[in-house]
Amino acid sequence: MPDTTTQRLLRGKVITLDGPAGSGKSTTARLLAKRLEFEYLDTGATYRAVALLAKRMNVSLDDDRQVDEMLGHFSLHFVAGSDRNRVILNDEDVTADIRTGEIDRLVSPVAAHQGIRRFLAAWQRERAAEGSVVLEGRDTGTVVCPNADVKIYLDASLDTRARRRQLDFQRTGQTVSVEEIKNDIIRRDKADTERAHGPLKPADDAIFVDTSGLTIDEQVEKVYQVCLTRLTGTGANR
Repeated sequence: MPDTTTQRLLRGKVITLDGPAGSGKSTTARLLAKRLEFEYLDTGATYRAVALLAKRMNVSLDDDRQVDEMLGHFSLHFVAGSDRNRVILNDEDVTADIRTGEIDRLVSPVAAHQGIRRFLAAWQRERAAEGSVVLEGRDTGTVVCPNADVKIYLDASLDTRARRRQLDFQRTGQTVSVEEIKNDIIRRDKADTERAHGPLKPADDAIFVDTSGLTIDEQVEKVYQVCLTRLTGTGANR
């Protein structure tokens, strides 16, 4: 926990963590926010929630009327938990429902939809406006909060990312092979980096952190020190 002087210097700041699936950004962002006593906003979960809603409502992304009607039924909030934030969609806990292989495959076209991106970026920006927040996703430093105080881009090797995603699936009782996960990651990376609106890429002023070979404690500490250096001049990375 930061000391009183550091807390005062940090108050109201906005930190973004972007990166591809399996780079460790979700866990890192959540633990960083907890350490800084900031709010944590998982923007990827918002797209997953819309993907789940589209599936349940049988929405065609090619039909603007259906998409607009679906977004009119979108109500989302997060509840802080000990190991992860719970995702509440329209008063239903969908934390596990949005972390399946099926949603992994459905979320790319949802994230590429211009109208959905515009709607969710505004939703995310509004919640970040008060500051003292860590946002995590794929375009938080480039589109959602381009004026963030600290921007970090996390990445890792394909093997590392696949192993992490496999552990995520195992925690929810799903059995998925590493090869299948690698193929999904490659497909998702291609879709994320090549989409026309809000493509996955580091912001020009983002700090790159390779998390390959790092434990979660090590990568949280590394990102924490980067933030302290940028925001207070007191971190170990001066």
